[in-house]
Amino acid sequence: MEEAVSHGRLDMAVIFEGRCFLFEFKVVELEPEGKALEQIKARGYHEKYFDKCQNIYLIGVEFSKKERNIVGFEWEVVGD
Repeated sequence: MEEAVSHGRLDMAVIFEGRCFLFEFKVVELEPEGKALEQIKARGYHEKYFDKCQNIYLIGVEFSKKERNIVGFEWEVVGD
C-alpha cells in the first residue's frame, strides 16, 4: 500500500484507466485538521505520476481517534 516517493511515503496509490488516485490517511483527536491533503501537496507526492496519468486525484482522509470513523475528507484534481 505505501508508495515510496522522494520526500516520504504516500499511504496509497491506485492507478486505473489512466487516472491516479493518491490517498493520505491521518488520525486526528476529534476534529478534522486538513493535514492529509496538505501533506500530499506539500511533499509533492503527486509529481512522480505526471507522466503516468492524465488526471491525478489527491485524496486526504482523516479519522477520529476517539470515534474511529471518518471526520474529514478532502480531494483535489491535478493534471490535464
